[in-house]
Amino acid sequence: MEADMKTTPKSPEAAQNLPGGQELSAEANEEQLLYAKILAIGMYIGLGILLVTFGLYLTGILAPAVPIGEISNYWTLSAHEYLEAINHDFLHRDHLIDGWSWVYVLNKGDFINFLGIAILALVTIVCYLGILPTLFKKKDWIYAAIAITEVVILALAASGVVSVGH
Repeated sequence: MEADMKTTPKSPEAAQNLPGGQELSAEANEEQLLYAKILAIGMYIGLGILLVTFGLYLTGILAPAVPIGEISNYWTLSAHEYLEAINHDFLHRDHLIDGWSWVYVLNKGDFINFLGIAILALVTIVCYLGILPTLFKKKDWIYAAIAITEVVILALAASGVVSVGH
């Protein structure tokens, strides 16, 4: 059964076309295993934080900006209208909560949930950063460049520096 897991080229010419003369394999390499390990750990951390923060919200241990009993009054509003309404009715801030400004209201039960979501979004960046030393050690410059490019693009997108559609 394990022998069936490897896929070898059908001809010697096909083997020569593979990068570094390597054979195709269904087995995960060192970077893939490390990426998967970091991804699993990050996913469990993010999920755990989501469960804990949702529990804080539902139990009322951390009071929400919008009381749970009143949230249905805002369901028909667009996202922008919702933000304007809760800012006017509950938050009383100088500016609407948008972009990364949710970090200023993490003391509210309905906003602390964003922490778990942000961690889950960050996991991919951490995974790429985690495999970079292995890629450098193997002198796998192309994959290292791809990983660095991914980190830069994801970090720029998360920072709000790069946005699409607005």
